[in-house]
Amino acid sequence: MHNATDAMDYRKALSSFGTGVTVVTAHHEGQDWAMTCNSFSSVSLNPRLVLWSIRREASSHAAFTRSGGFTVSVLAEHQAALAGQFATGSMAERFAHVPVERLDSQRLRLNGAVAWFDCDVHQLIEAGDHHIVLGAVRNFGTTDAAGLGFYRSKLTQFAALTA
Repeated sequence: MHNATDAMDYRKALSSFGTGVTVVTAHHEGQDWAMTCNSFSSVSLNPRLVLWSIRREASSHAAFTRSGGFTVSVLAEHQAALAGQFATGSMAERFAHVPVERLDSQRLRLNGAVAWFDCDVHQLIEAGDHHIVLGAVRNFGTTDAAGLGFYRSKLTQFAALTA
């Protein structure tokens, strides 16, 4: 058993790994669902597979794991406010004033995102207090916009380094 201090220290150590910031959407039983996520990762090029994870106690867990699919929108640096907007509040509040496009899958992608991946759920994997959601990419798109980062629990920008 780990104590609360261990948990905070562990979380702090994990925050040292910089990631991108995404919004994951699903369409389940006639309702659109969305959440901010930074656990997104590529898995395979052939077949095209990606993954992300969701806390098993999340209020939206059932919608995301039973919907059959999801869309990941990789946020651009000009979309920093959306990271907070999609992290809390009702689904109506999360989508308020956000330009989106409904895909053939009926899921939503956020306009202005750096990239998006529309996926069918390939596999759900139980992993501690989370489910890893493995998705088979059915469609995707990308732009030249700069991406939004998350490092040490803060939103950040990516900057190219010269060798």
